[in-house]
Amino acid sequence: MLNFTRLSAAFMLCSSLIFSQNFKTSVTAKIGKEFPKTDVDGKSKFKVYFPEAKSVTLEGGDGMQNMEFITTKDKEGFWTISTSPLETGFHYYWFNVDGKRTNDPNTELYFGYGQPTSGIEINSGEDFFLTKNVKHGRIVNDSLYSAVIRGRRNFKVYLPPNYGTGKFPVLYLYHGTGEDITGWGKQGHLGAILDNLFAEKKAAEMIVVMDYGVALSPEEEKRPDDYPRTVLSSQNIDRILVRELIPYIEKKYKTTGKRAVAGLSRGSYQALLIGSRHPELFSAIGVFSPVIYEGTSAQPFKELPVGNLLKTERKPFVFTGIGSKESGRFQDFNKTLTNYLNENHYPYISYESPGTYHEWLTWRRCLHEFAQKIFR
Repeated sequence: MLNFTRLSAAFMLCSSLIFSQNFKTSVTAKIGKEFPKTDVDGKSKFKVYFPEAKSVTLEGGDGMQNMEFITTKDKEGFWTISTSPLETGFHYYWFNVDGKRTNDPNTELYFGYGQPTSGIEINSGEDFFLTKNVKHGRIVNDSLYSAVIRGRRNFKVYLPPNYGTGKFPVLYLYHGTGEDITGWGKQGHLGAILDNLFAEKKAAEMIVVMDYGVALSPEEEKRPDDYPRTVLSSQNIDRILVRELIPYIEKKYKTTGKRAVAGLSRGSYQALLIGSRHPELFSAIGVFSPVIYEGTSAQPFKELPVGNLLKTERKPFVFTGIGSKESGRFQDFNKTLTNYLNENHYPYISYESPGTYHEWLTWRRCLHEFAQKIFR
């Protein structure tokens, strides 16, 4: 009996060691930090030091809404949280520490939900957005003074690997609500996605301008933060892009004069607004996780002049993309748009990201697909 007990104990210890080795430190952890960790099934472990806290819970974005977790606290004041499998993709998260939202000190911070926020990557097994041994483009900071909002606007510009050898088309790209111009480069991995596509000869090299998704004058910023304010801001962005940003970019950078516009979530609305207002300026419109503001059942596109697309002689290529697990409202927006295009026999391509929510893996995949189809 004693030998059997010892063998059982040894087996349990070895099993525990093997199990623990299946967890790997998240790619979003700071250098030198062990946590958070994930395993191949998406189960995750977090360990944080809140010695005075009475309660610590885990909260996060769309891909973490269905999770279950167990929380323990040791005598030294470390809290360990172990979760059920999380959904594949990139997820913003934070801790609720005695009622106060608190970031994880172990991870890099990403601008989301209107502030720097922790993030975790649940591995999808894909490498299209990972840095590889290929020629790399670079992302530079730039800005201009906007007469539309009477203030300075910052934006980022991706220059392809062979920039300086000729002229390139330009993609104007917008982020989503609660994010900023760092999103596409940092959590979106835009640089690696495009570098890899160009190296594989799957896409035409392009410049990408990552503009800021809010544009309000000092007086307009005082208005309530609601859908009418968002529509107004988007209309300002349209004016800035056409009157100020495009002329600035085409004067400063080596461009061919060919353009496309795209965006995710709120940025998809902005891209569709801009593209349908000025179809003669763009060869393609990318709509990732569509959003339609201020529409009604009688007038679903009340604030969007999509009818212009049907009237113009030069018809921009339209791409729609969405995650298969996105919530009903986004699915409905997508269906409203695609039904309209179908009814009017307007050519477009629809893409569905398998198994993803309203998060960055969906949008990385959308960009990956869209970039291969433009400027050809």
